[in-house]
Amino acid sequence: MELDVYMLSRLQFALTIMFHYIFPPLTIGLGWLMVIMEGMYLKTGEREYEAIARFWTGIFALVFAMGVATGIVMEFEFGTNWATYSRYVGDVFGSALAAEGIFAFFLESGFLAVLVFGWDRVSPRMHFFSTCMVSLGAVFSSIWIVVANSWQQTPAGFVINETLNRAEITSFWAMVFNPSTVHRLVHVWIGAGILGAFFVLSISSYYLLKGRHTSMARKMFKVALAMGAFMSLAALGSGHLQAKNVGATQPTKLAAFEGLYKTPAEGEGAPLYLFGLPNDETESVEFGLAVPGGLSFLMYESFKAPVTGLDQFPREDWPPVNLSFQTYHLMMALGMFFIGITLLACFFWWRGTVFEQRWLLWTFVFAVVGPVIANEAGWCAAEIGRQPWIVYGLLRTEHAFSPAVSGGQVMFSIVMFLVLYTLLFLVWLFIMDKKIRKGPELHEPAPEARTSALDVAAKLAGHEGASLMDAGVEENDADKSEEG
Repeated sequence: MELDVYMLSRLQFALTIMFHYIFPPLTIGLGWLMVIMEGMYLKTGEREYEAIARFWTGIFALVFAMGVATGIVMEFEFGTNWATYSRYVGDVFGSALAAEGIFAFFLESGFLAVLVFGWDRVSPRMHFFSTCMVSLGAVFSSIWIVVANSWQQTPAGFVINETLNRAEITSFWAMVFNPSTVHRLVHVWIGAGILGAFFVLSISSYYLLKGRHTSMARKMFKVALAMGAFMSLAALGSGHLQAKNVGATQPTKLAAFEGLYKTPAEGEGAPLYLFGLPNDETESVEFGLAVPGGLSFLMYESFKAPVTGLDQFPREDWPPVNLSFQTYHLMMALGMFFIGITLLACFFWWRGTVFEQRWLLWTFVFAVVGPVIANEAGWCAAEIGRQPWIVYGLLRTEHAFSPAVSGGQVMFSIVMFLVLYTLLFLVWLFIMDKKIRKGPELHEPAPEARTSALDVAAKLAGHEGASLMDAGVEENDADKSEEG
């Protein structure tokens, strides 16, 4: 039986990028929390905040290493499995990835060694600056990746070279600020913040339930909860604006997200399905619950405004409707869960009883899985909803793979990646588990820091302290003279 190179190449890229995407948003979210916690150490001088910052630095480094290792693979896949695509978008992707290397990778890698190994070797302010730079580098990296991907969704600032059959940039900034970049970038950042917050909430809740590192766990929990609640609420607003943008720039994608097969008659309005099972054969959503006119209201602030359905587009241009619908609604459902659980925890925090709610702490221990799934589901919805185009309206996915690669070669690489990634993930979990079990530890100040503290104490003691010290020195000299 001949293997389908096209479908296997899509499967391979889906598996590798979904595994990779566990780590970049976690890196961004943890980076922000590290900046906050180390900033609290500089502001308050509390050694517990220093221990917290040291602990999360080790966790961050481990996550960062996994992100780099799994991200390199996809760059090779562009050339091996998607050569036609790489040639078509090379001018666009080349500039975006070059910008990532200049503005992001060198910034991250330049300060990462100071971040990880600089404790007690550089001043606290210099170390805090390196933490900020590494966090900023992670943000810069996300900017250029989202720019490149957003161009695939809403191409702008280019012309097609018919001779070479490739897109060539005519305006770099028009390419960067294509119609979907800002909306998608903000949503990605918010998703990263939610994941980072829930990751810290999970670990700090575990410590509180086990009665370990309780004082530091309370501090970590409060910082993460504040960020988690803010980001969860922000996701609601960002998602609404992005959905409106999708409706304006990719109407087939929005129709698939909402299971809108038929354009409503004038004056009826489009329903908003809370759940259901889209059926392409009957062109309806089965077992669904819908809010009449809800989609029209969210898109145009009117329950009777028209919304374009899939029936206005050729059948061959439809994305996989059911998969787009389910991944989109899964992301939405999890987003509402994040809002509910964080606001409930904030209520108990306000009442002063949040750490007494053991059921809530157990919920947070396992709730970290939710943001991982939500981030993955959001990207799946965005990429599946773009189909059958790999570059929306310009290049179909079926025309973008490498014809020189055989099905057997792709299948072998899929099996190899599954084995390697499974082993890599198990090693990552093992090391992560060791770090978490050990937990944050208070560190003795460096010798320089102790000397500095003594000097400050002597100055504060004033003339009386200085006189006592002089008296002690004179008495010691006298004893030595008598011995002589």
